[in-house]
Amino acid sequence: MFTGIIEETGTVACLERRSGGACLDLRGQEVLSDLKVGDSIAVNGVCLTTTAVSTEIFRADLSPETLERSTLGGLRVGDLVNLERPLMPTDRLGGHFVQGHVDAVGTLVSLGSLADGNWWLTVDVPEELLRYLVLKGSVAIDGISLTVASLKSNLLEVAIIPHTYERTNLARMSPGAKVNLECDVIAKYVERLLEFVDDLPKSSFHIEDLREQGY
Repeated sequence: MFTGIIEETGTVACLERRSGGACLDLRGQEVLSDLKVGDSIAVNGVCLTTTAVSTEIFRADLSPETLERSTLGGLRVGDLVNLERPLMPTDRLGGHFVQGHVDAVGTLVSLGSLADGNWWLTVDVPEELLRYLVLKGSVAIDGISLTVASLKSNLLEVAIIPHTYERTNLARMSPGAKVNLECDVIAKYVERLLEFVDDLPKSSFHIEDLREQGY
């Protein structure tokens, strides 16, 4: 489990394609301070398992599912990626619950400059994800926890503060870039539960019962 608060950006050292997936080597600094083989780490919002660690580089395998559902298969040597280690039980939850399970890939439409170093990001979102997005709700874009500021047809818009712009890979993005999208898991659980609402046990509790108890 992650929070969408990016710790640092790393760079792609190698992406080796294999018959059943791929192997990704990434350079980092801060995340390597306590990273061990077997640990999870979010790379552009994708939860990966560390398979090797050195003083400057860590390695992770990419499954066919990861290559199909995310942008990681299109990375090139030198590309900047967002890195975040998992949430610890004692940490503050600064963003929102991010699983690292990418729902779909969106397309960056524009990243416009605003006053005082702020930015306005517009992303074209696949239609199947729109039902999970609400104004002022949370969404993870390339692993960054962001607040939905506007929804116009298939366009998702969010405000980017200077700190986020400087600490993530957004500064290197341009229109047409592909980004990983993960919607709030709560919305997906609610939708799934509603599919079985007719099968749920009916309650005999009514509003009159609350009134009788003084509510």
